[in-house]
Amino acid sequence: MWHLPRALCVHAAKTSKLLGPWSRPAAFMSTLLINQPQYENEGVYNGSWGDIPAPKRGEIVRQIDDALWEKIQVLGSLVSLEMGKILVEGVGEVQEYVDICDYAVGLSRMIGGPILPSERPGHALIEQWNPVGLVGIITAFNFPVAVCGWNNAIVMICGNVCLWKGAPTTSLVSVAVTKIIAKVLEDNKLPGAICSLTCGGADTGTAMAKDERVNLLSFTGSTQVGKQMALMVQERFGRSLLELGGNSTIIAFEDADLSLVVPSALFTAVGTAGQRCTTARRLFVHESIHDEVVNRLKKAYAQIRVGNPWDPNVLYGPLHTKQAVSMFLGAVEEAKKEGSTVVYGGKVMDRPGNYVEPTIVTGLAHDASIAHTQTFAPILYVFKFKNEEEVFAWNSEVKQGLSSSIFTKDLGRIFRWLGPKGSDCGTVNVNIPTSGAEIGGAFGGEKHTGGGRESGSDAWKQYVRRSTCTINYSKDFPLAQGIKFQ
Repeated sequence: MWHLPRALCVHAAKTSKLLGPWSRPAAFMSTLLINQPQYENEGVYNGSWGDIPAPKRGEIVRQIDDALWEKIQVLGSLVSLEMGKILVEGVGEVQEYVDICDYAVGLSRMIGGPILPSERPGHALIEQWNPVGLVGIITAFNFPVAVCGWNNAIVMICGNVCLWKGAPTTSLVSVAVTKIIAKVLEDNKLPGAICSLTCGGADTGTAMAKDERVNLLSFTGSTQVGKQMALMVQERFGRSLLELGGNSTIIAFEDADLSLVVPSALFTAVGTAGQRCTTARRLFVHESIHDEVVNRLKKAYAQIRVGNPWDPNVLYGPLHTKQAVSMFLGAVEEAKKEGSTVVYGGKVMDRPGNYVEPTIVTGLAHDASIAHTQTFAPILYVFKFKNEEEVFAWNSEVKQGLSSSIFTKDLGRIFRWLGPKGSDCGTVNVNIPTSGAEIGGAFGGEKHTGGGRESGSDAWKQYVRRSTCTINYSKDFPLAQGIKFQ
């Protein structure tokens, strides 16, 4: 049963027969996505384990949960080292994987289709859910563990196999997580390749998107790249799950509790150095409290503890790459050109590493082009507004639709915000920040955010295929809709 037919993806070879010198560029890795007998090697498990009962698959996921928990500190430290986020966030990201494993274990005993009433006597009508097959998972640098987990844990309890491509800049984390999963699988006499890993650049992702053997492709990344991936998958009538860009909003009304607004804005604008898709980039403040909120934010920003992300006392670390620093500087200059004022930060820090000052910008028009652009950096644009109608419209005028929050005590306003004329985002919050999703709720967004949902609720349905099954247990042949065919 556990045979390994022709590999879909060849792992990094242990000898130089395939790859030659290790100095080959990352782009070369896509050539390993091949289907040629002379290059046989351990790789993606191209069989099926969907005939193992779902609760038994859930037991495997429970063991993965335990294995991750045992390594949570060291794995969180590796996330912090390689990605650059502070240590507590690195550990917290592994905790997200642990939590989704807990969720998936319970779910493994709850997946089921309904038995529907048939209009034909002696007939049963049921829905059957089966594994979709091979799921490709492409994740971004900013959450190199958690996003894999959101997909992988549910992929497994649904009976699928997976091929994961992490970000090229966080490959050590990808390898470490894969080895932990593989050991659990192999300890249970299952192929570790049920959860396979490939490392490489954009062309490796392209190869996954174009390969018809990848039944579902889950992609997390920029809107620009996500659009390209979706078109390639759709061209072959594959299925895709997209988690793309965000341009999240916080709205503080005149009755808002500022003791909640200020720390919430600080956390969600500065956390992970502004490198979350849920990072608040736009803060709309009622004109009556605008100046007070800005002054409080400036004082709060001045107290941010900056330093080595491994230091448990540090709250703010570096950007991930030099390119991110350049994007930060470009966005600040563009904001100035569009008439804004930088009231805090705006510069590169004079210290080793990719450190920039967390930045507050005021005076922009609500529809300024830079404010509608997702810059993966800690820049918060603060705007004044007069009334509910205009600010609700301003929240929705951007192309992204991931996360949004309002701060108010007005019950009617809260339910208008949650309703059809309120936020158009996939994550809609009240009196909490835009970051910090729980695994119990489906996560994702609308419009240019891609429409995908991961974790929580009925997100498992994305990883299975549905069959409507009719069983005739009578001796007659009645047709639906009362049709007579004699």
